[in-house]
Amino acid sequence: MKVSKRALLLIAGLVWGIAGGNILRIGFAAYTAYWSVWNVLISLAVYLAFELCIFSRMVRKHTARILGYAEERQFFLKCFDVKAFCIMGFMIAMGVGLRVSGLCPDVFIAVFYTGLGASLVTAGILFLRNYIQAGAAGTEDAGQGKEETDGDA
Repeated sequence: MKVSKRALLLIAGLVWGIAGGNILRIGFAAYTAYWSVWNVLISLAVYLAFELCIFSRMVRKHTARILGYAEERQFFLKCFDVKAFCIMGFMIAMGVGLRVSGLCPDVFIAVFYTGLGASLVTAGILFLRNYIQAGAAGTEDAGQGKEETDGDA
């Protein structure tokens, strides 16, 4: 099924937003017994590490790639490249494996999942922002604001 380049940004935003919301929900559920200033600060550090080092760059890269397609309509799975799908698969497998195995204490799940989930939700929001900007700008300028052109794309 082919969709517009703009729709690919919407799909990417929904995928990361829903995945992030689910991970954030798991983190919050585990957090009930572990609320402390220290744990919140660690969750914030996890959030910042993932957001600044991985997901904000990923959003810029995929937005530029999507908007750079010559043809307006693309197969709907082209919202991500093969590497991104591999990363998603690895993250899902590791996340399920860590929780099911019992190797990680609940406090780790609470702190790490909360930071990671919040970062994924932020990535989803950034893709949705680019989707909206693509509609306003006619796709060619979406996601190319000042913060997106710092050389990481």
